[in-house]
Amino acid sequence: MVFPFPLPTTSPLPHTSHLTSPSHPSLPLATQTHHSILRSTLKAFAHAPRPQKPSHIPSILSSLHTYLPHLFALSHALSGKPVRGEDLDIILKREIETEWTSVLAANGIMNKFSTTVGARRRAGFQKPGAPGGKKGRVRLRGLDAEIVMVLSTLAGVETLLAREQLRGIFAGGKAFPEPEERGKNVGAAMRGLLAAHGIHVFILSELVGEDGVEGEGGVPEMDSAVQNALAELAMAEATLLAVLKDDPYPAVVGQARDKMDREWMVRAPEIPKVRAHLFARLCIAAGEHAAKAEALFVSSLSSMNEMGREGLRVDEDVVEYVRDLRRTARAKACRFFGIDEELGGETGKAIAWLRGAKRELGISVGREEGERSWAMGLGKLKKGLEEKREDKRIEKGGEWGADAGRMEETRVVEMLEKKWVKVNDTVSYDSLRPHINARYLLIRWKINTQLIPPFEPLLAGMPSGREIHSSTPYVPPELDADVLEKMRAPPDADDARALMNDDDSSEDEEPAEGGLPGGFPSRPAGGAASNEYY
Repeated sequence: MVFPFPLPTTSPLPHTSHLTSPSHPSLPLATQTHHSILRSTLKAFAHAPRPQKPSHIPSILSSLHTYLPHLFALSHALSGKPVRGEDLDIILKREIETEWTSVLAANGIMNKFSTTVGARRRAGFQKPGAPGGKKGRVRLRGLDAEIVMVLSTLAGVETLLAREQLRGIFAGGKAFPEPEERGKNVGAAMRGLLAAHGIHVFILSELVGEDGVEGEGGVPEMDSAVQNALAELAMAEATLLAVLKDDPYPAVVGQARDKMDREWMVRAPEIPKVRAHLFARLCIAAGEHAAKAEALFVSSLSSMNEMGREGLRVDEDVVEYVRDLRRTARAKACRFFGIDEELGGETGKAIAWLRGAKRELGISVGREEGERSWAMGLGKLKKGLEEKREDKRIEKGGEWGADAGRMEETRVVEMLEKKWVKVNDTVSYDSLRPHINARYLLIRWKINTQLIPPFEPLLAGMPSGREIHSSTPYVPPELDADVLEKMRAPPDADDARALMNDDDSSEDEEPAEGGLPGGFPSRPAGGAASNEYY
């Protein structure tokens, strides 16, 4: 239910070649040092195997938290703003230029880490690269562009941390977490998404603005519509997690599919009553946020095409995920409206809401099922294969959730529909009483069948959404007073020379092909014999 955004990589940035400070001479070199540390951690994350990537996230987060105060100190000094009550004298020798990988661009590294089959297929025919950059990087100018990319990376890290909290909940084939642990994990993931939302709002209001960063309109991260869409997407996911925290039905479905579960031998799973109408309103609000994000992404795509920057448009997988998230949110709202009707004894209306949920999910309903009965067998087979593939992907530590929870919601809706249709079609007896002055029993039958109304009017009359989260503003970090005082000392020439040499020698290169196992280091990887004779 959280999109697996990849993390970018960046090139060396010699701050000392662009900036100098008569009042705090060590500040540009210290900023360059922390940028080098961040670049190294991002490089290690990009080259690490997929199961080991989560172990690199804490180091990236730490390097971001130490690099950002120095960046904001330089930005405030260049803008004439005081830092900790002090006026920093910063001189811009020449315009700052850096290179970053645009993870949102269609030809960026999104294809490398994409989870959908279509994107992996497209990746084989698209040549990675961007104007002015190397290996898929985009050349950016100005300190504001550097801050935008660093803050976007921080928002991506918060999103990845939220995904790791949810991994245990959606892990198939393992013991399902207890309600207390489930609520704790969902709460931590929700806080991470709200933090990401606050970061995107800050970028939009303080750095990008309505027209984007000057001179960088072709980069998706610098587009105001893209940042606004990312903020709406984070809020939609956080709102759905607020519902997931107290929604017992996915846990029941997961327990039924859990191979290690033996509780069904003792007792049936308990389903507590939920505040169905409130949850439905929250899901509608999440769907509204997702719809806004989808519209903003689509407008960004059209603007990129008009500017002739098709290569830097937003990746279609992101737009497709947002579209699936909107469908899932509206389907959840229909399900909760159906649960509310079923608790009130209106089983027929509840089934109609479930069929409306299936329509929102894109599943055939009613007469459409009869018209396409010839394809139902292949459809069920394909669905079963997709479910098994998703479960194996989670167990092996791979990427999951690319469908925004559509598959999970489909399982819940089908489970409830099967149960309620069976109850609605049941005819039972109410009591057995002997008839007066008769030798036979009088059986009073009870017919539970209710008419199922059409679901189209129900979908048209859905109420408006209800918000549960408020925007958490992002507060830019400031340098500590003692650190700022140390910046008054002149920089060490040996440290500066060593840092420049390290940046020049550690350019991001493709990993070297491994040699033949057990062979000499100079032996070709293919094992071909050399013409040289010793």
